Order: sequence, then structure tokens, then C-alpha cells
Amino acid sequence: MKLRAEISGNEHQIVLNLGEGRFDVDDRQYDVDVQQVGPGEYLLKSGDSVYKCRVETKHGAGAGMVSFAVAVRGRSYDVTIIDPKRLRSGQTSASHHAGAAEIVSPMPGKIVRVLVEAGASVEAGTGVIVVEAMKMQNEMKSPKSGTIVSINVAVGATVNGGDLLAVVE
Repeated sequence: MKLRAEISGNEHQIVLNLGEGRFDVDDRQYDVDVQQVGPGEYLLKSGDSVYKCRVETKHGAGAGMVSFAVAVRGRSYDVTIIDPKRLRSGQTSASHHAGAAEIVSPMPGKIVRVLVEAGASVEAGTGVIVVEAMKMQNEMKSPKSGTIVSINVAVGATVNGGDLLAVVE
């Protein structure tokens, strides 16, 4: 999967090879084993080096983008992932159609938890579904207050970037 990322103001081309535990940044290849140790906390293992990483999702990134605050080795980075396919299609994780908001997967991965059921009332920012990609878990949150109209995935399902996960009305 090819993405663009803006990291602390600098743009980079990223290629994710999820099945191989490898990713490329600007044609430099990295083999990294990622292990989640807590909510938003990860251990990154590359060769003999181990790094503790903290990731926090930021809101309001815009169409086709997901933003994070990432802290590694005492330094903090603002990271915005830009999915060119979603930019072209005009999709966002909060696309509004006739009063409904769609929650879509930002990248390919596996559904590890469904936090609410269809028919449940949710507030804006409430966690709905957790998607795991490259051993990192991303909680997909409700973009608005309302009722969950549908949950379109089940635990263990594999999803692609842009797949519809749930609808909030």
C-alpha cells in the first residue's frame, strides 16, 4: 500500500508491506517488529534496537488524511498520513450522506474488536471499532453523536483501506 506522510512538516513517500512486517520510507527499507504494550503504546524492534513509541490520534486532519502525535526516544513528531486513493474519491472517515456519517478503515488491516452494537447511542469521539494494521491497533471513533445504524464487519474480518465499517445517523 502506497501512502504519503507529512512528518513534522516534511513530506515522505511510504510503502507498507503489512504481511512482511516491512515498510519503505523514501526508498529506504525498514524491517520492524511492532508490539502493542498498552493503549497507544508500542515497542518497535529493529535489529538489536528497541524503541518505546507512544501514538495519539489527532482529529480534524481533513479528507483522506489521518493525523497522529508520535513520541519516540523523547522526541515528538506530528504525523499526517495521506491516502491518495481516498483523496481522489473524496472519502473521509466521516463522510456525510443524508445525515449519516460513515466510518471507514483508514488502511488495510484486521478487525480485532467491535466496541458497540447496531442500535447503540454514541457521542462524538466514542470508540466504535478497533482495526489492527502492522500490529498497531487503531480505534475508529464516531465522528458525531447519534445512533449506530449498522456495523458492517465482524471480529477477525480483514478489511481494505476505504472499506465501510459502520454508519452513524
